[in-house]
Amino acid sequence: MAKKNKHQQPKDEPIALDVQLGKGEAFIERNWKKIAIVLGAIIVIVVGAYIYKNHMADKELAAQKAIASAQVAFAQQQYEQALNGDGNSKGFLKVIDEFSGTKTANVAKLYAGLAYAKTDKVDNAIKYLEDFTAQDDEIVSPAAIGALGNLYIQKGENEKGVKTLIKAADKANNDAVSPVFLLQAGQVYESLGQNDKAVELYKRIKKDYFRNQISQDIDKYIERATK
Repeated sequence: MAKKNKHQQPKDEPIALDVQLGKGEAFIERNWKKIAIVLGAIIVIVVGAYIYKNHMADKELAAQKAIASAQVAFAQQQYEQALNGDGNSKGFLKVIDEFSGTKTANVAKLYAGLAYAKTDKVDNAIKYLEDFTAQDDEIVSPAAIGALGNLYIQKGENEKGVKTLIKAADKANNDAVSPVFLLQAGQVYESLGQNDKAVELYKRIKKDYFRNQISQDIDKYIERATK
């Protein structure tokens, strides 16, 4: 699929909706669940288009049918049921196990990672998000990478987390998603005393993603980090 121009706003602008930024780890700690909810909403909205093919193999078709109930449970914030099923339908963990190698099983890893994150099982969340194989898209895969970066930071692995956030921004390369992750990364750099790296990211937002509202306020971050 051809990539959009990096300055073209996606129709729904899902990640940039209501992210209000604080400082470094404090922001991540206060807002992680809000971030996870937004990411989950993105997945629910676009995952059908993400995995659909006109000529699916039988295993892929079976996997897509099997995951449907877990997707519904996830959308209803019934995360334990989404992960493990309800006795009559499969959860994401069974889909991953039974339909290994399918695109649907890969998507189930993403769902499982977010479900574990929302139930505060950070290590399990990281495991499944690390296992998720990113695809060539501008929303779902960058959101998964960004979620992983936030989880690393939540665990105190700040350097790893900030590099992962930058990776998410690079992969998205659009006005809706990239500035959010770059600003998060910059604030974490500030909390680590690496203000030069923070300023570099803030200036990148100003130069490359000036259409996003975040860029309208970025000068105050630049000024703060250069004092």
